[in-house]
Amino acid sequence: MDYIPWPDPTFPREPAYALTFEGGGPYRLLIVPALFDEGNRLRRLTVEVQRRLAGRHTIASVLPDLPGCNESLVRLEAQDLASWRGAMEACAAHIGATHVLTLRGGALAAPRALPALHYAPVKGAAILRQMLRARLVSAQEAGRTETRAALEELGHTQGLDLNGYRIGARLFSDLKQAEPRGDAQDLPQSQIGGAGLWLRAEPGESPEQADTLARAVAEWVERTALP
Repeated sequence: MDYIPWPDPTFPREPAYALTFEGGGPYRLLIVPALFDEGNRLRRLTVEVQRRLAGRHTIASVLPDLPGCNESLVRLEAQDLASWRGAMEACAAHIGATHVLTLRGGALAAPRALPALHYAPVKGAAILRQMLRARLVSAQEAGRTETRAALEELGHTQGLDLNGYRIGARLFSDLKQAEPRGDAQDLPQSQIGGAGLWLRAEPGESPEQADTLARAVAEWVERTALP
């Protein structure tokens, strides 16, 4: 396990960094993380899948932060799906990725030129709906009056604070209509077993799910590898 620099086009003054596991085999997997709170809840699972891919299946993997998220130095408010996708394409090119694995909403930012496997993909509208619901509940508990229609209008015109994330108007509008790539293969949670870890209130782990997901990813990589 190591951290490697990569050239994030949204912040050219300094390199961004990505968590990497070297596998010793011919394949390099770019992992596009889940979005917002789901990314936090799935972080341990993601890293454990990387560890298993490298150790048992000799597949190297690289996990970058999306611009504006986690350790990224750029503002989330300035991002949109095009900037996220461009950053993931730049990272894929830099590391020589052969395949892409996305988790949940990360499917919306997947590079388009590589074979992609979407783990439990979700539409952007569903992500926003969940985050808006959480904001409405928080407002009600605090004695504020807010409506979904007014929040959506504000999101489209000025951007919006949702669950501690400042989402700009461009990203809000992008997410409202974004869907995962239609040419990618989907891996639903039903094939992994158990409830998705993104449903938990706090970040958690499941060695069983990590084993099953890593095995499914390795089988897919072998199946879709170019001759």
